Amino acid sequence: MRLIHPRVPAVPEPAAESAGISSRDGGDLDLAGLAHAYAYPGGPWLRVNMVASADGATWLAGLSGGLSGKGDRKVFGVLRGLADVILAGAETVRSEGYGPARPRESWRALREGRPAAPVIAVVSGRLELDFTSPLFTEAEPGARTIVVTCGAAPADRRAQAARHADVIVAGDERVDLAAAVKALAERGLERVLCEGGARINGQLAAAGLIDELCLTVSPLLVGGGAVRVLDGPDVLTGLRLVHVLEEDGFLFTRYVRSS
Repeated sequence: MRLIHPRVPAVPEPAAESAGISSRDGGDLDLAGLAHAYAYPGGPWLRVNMVASADGATWLAGLSGGLSGKGDRKVFGVLRGLADVILAGAETVRSEGYGPARPRESWRALREGRPAAPVIAVVSGRLELDFTSPLFTEAEPGARTIVVTCGAAPADRRAQAARHADVIVAGDERVDLAAAVKALAERGLERVLCEGGARINGQLAAAGLIDELCLTVSPLLVGGGAVRVLDGPDVLTGLRLVHVLEEDGFLFTRYVRSS
């Protein structure tokens, strides 16, 4: 995977070498270099990671995996390794068959002083979740899955969720994502990686909560009715391009909110 923008990494040469950036002219990045390229700034930060086709589709046959590739999976793994918590909507969890994040050897240095794997947090207003799935039954005791819901969720489902997960109630009639993100930060989970789907991305954007977008552009044309990265009300948020990486025709872009 090579850096194509900016042409010269914004770090001194010795630091670039230790980070795995092999040259000052858009050289290849290894896993350490990727971790450097995607490092979180200090303090609470919400990052959205998505993959889309060249014409903007975020799924192929209903799943994002058809748009992915080797490089995308590599970046996906690094982003998870850097995060404190992985946030996803209930629909994404169901369709993609989520399980708990498993510790990886490559994460040891990334997660020094933190749990071996990030926690999964699922946003669900109605709690239509399968609490017998591996996401809940196979989570490590010290990293129980978190369910983010609202006060209007059915009481029996909330009680069931509490038996299998940590529950955050944020909002009354619907999930208040700003309150949810604040509650995660109060638990020490400040580095938030949102993996979608498009509906929760749209809600986060509408609430002004997205600090960063990591978008993989897949070299495919898909057409059809697949949704875009954001599915929600109109928003206008200025972004600043931080970098573009390339591998096998895939582009890996990183944008941060310009304000």
